[in-house]
Amino acid sequence: MVIPWPSPDDHSWAAEPDRPGPADEDIRLAAAVARRLADAPTVRHRSVTVSVQNRVVILTGIVADPQARRAAGELAWEVADVVDVCNALRLAEPRRPRR
Repeated sequence: MVIPWPSPDDHSWAAEPDRPGPADEDIRLAAAVARRLADAPTVRHRSVTVSVQNRVVILTGIVADPQARRAAGELAWEVADVVDVCNALRLAEPRRPRR
């Protein structure tokens, strides 16, 4: 089996100047998801990190309850051009009463 490999002078694989490359698209998607989460009352004041790799959104951090975790994932899915969401948000530990 032969797999063609481009020569060093062949730049046909590179992004066209007027079209964003994969990294630019990931940055745009991360910003769009972050804006949606910042506007959502259930997630707004929580420590949530948004990263994107190959149009897959990765949510990490801590939220207060399962509803906030679910809402964050749903909001990420609603952003156009997102192909998958990895919702790795954790629930905050319940506070122990002081003695």
